[in-house]
Amino acid sequence: MSKSPAVLLVSDVTVRFQGIVALDGVSFKVSRGEIVGIIGPNGAGKSTLFNAITGLCARERGHIAFDGVPLKAMPSDAIARLGVGRTFQNLALFESMSVLDHVRVGQHSRRRGGFLAQALGLPSVVDEERAAAELCAALLKLLQLDGVAASPVATLPFATRKRVDLARALAGEPRLLLLDEPAGGLSEHEAALFERLIRDIRQRMGVTVLLVEHQMSLVVRLCDRVIALDFGRKIAEGTPSEVSRDAEVVRAYLGTAA
Repeated sequence: MSKSPAVLLVSDVTVRFQGIVALDGVSFKVSRGEIVGIIGPNGAGKSTLFNAITGLCARERGHIAFDGVPLKAMPSDAIARLGVGRTFQNLALFESMSVLDHVRVGQHSRRRGGFLAQALGLPSVVDEERAAAELCAALLKLLQLDGVAASPVATLPFATRKRVDLARALAGEPRLLLLDEPAGGLSEHEAALFERLIRDIRQRMGVTVLLVEHQMSLVVRLCDRVIALDFGRKIAEGTPSEVSRDAEVVRAYLGTAA
């Protein structure tokens, strides 16, 4: 897959917060159709990297491009419209809102009909509404949420909320999906289900996936390539087996030489 066209290009990206270096000259590419994992100890810069890609934090230096389009100074909603979706480590869900309404909210970035066209019920808007309803139904079925579509999120267990967050991200029809600790807080069985869902999503929707994850067993099974960060620097890149044996990666995680 590494010979496919690059859907994401990150080049020499540096981010500082009040003099503290969060990312230090990070560079890598993600090819179309890949599942790439980002690993590293707490404070390595993983979430900052996601925030830089999605326009939630400013870069001091460097270049990020999605499908050849530079993302510099582009607001996060415009980046979402380009085709970049994201889930969050700390679920940003609305407790009183239903599962179905969360998916509908996720479709907002893809809606093209203006207020006047919607008010007049123009044919283009009717067609768009029909397609949106069909996508909602398909996502709810794919993520096994159709049985709780009308339920408020507050009534659902944590693992189900994780799938709601994923459904909302997919509702924007992303071509690049950023998953921030998708298995965090899940049992081994729940994490295995999530792993299967990610594989299905890539196969059925053709989505490229970049994920941050601490569960190395899942990373090794799921990812085509892995990038390791430590103190904001990229310290290794390669296949899961190559990176897991890298001496600097072992030191970063265990504090000892390989």
